[in-house]
Amino acid sequence: MRLTGPALRVTIYVGENDTWHHRPLHSEIVHRAHAAGLAGASVFKGVEGFGASSLIHTSRLLSLSEDLPVAVVIVDTEERVRAFLPQLDELVSEGLVTLDECEVIRYVGNEERR
Repeated sequence: MRLTGPALRVTIYVGENDTWHHRPLHSEIVHRAHAAGLAGASVFKGVEGFGASSLIHTSRLLSLSEDLPVAVVIVDTEERVRAFLPQLDELVSEGLVTLDECEVIRYVGNEERR
């Protein structure tokens, strides 16, 4: 798949303990994005943050949190990302979903791994 030029980036902010049918929510999002044929998805674990609940979650030793923030980032064409949004509506009951226009400069995979 070639992907260059204008694209959309969807970022989903959830907690690492959020689940979907006993599976980590961030993992379910990644697997659904893969099944939908999207260009890629990455999960980033935060060290500190707060959201709509205003409860601060942190990884600092004296106040270890078991629910650190997690961001799932997906980039693909506008058409493919927008087609995936209904699945996010189904999955994300608490959290934040943002959409940004971006430009893909380079998207190259390792052909030997396929």
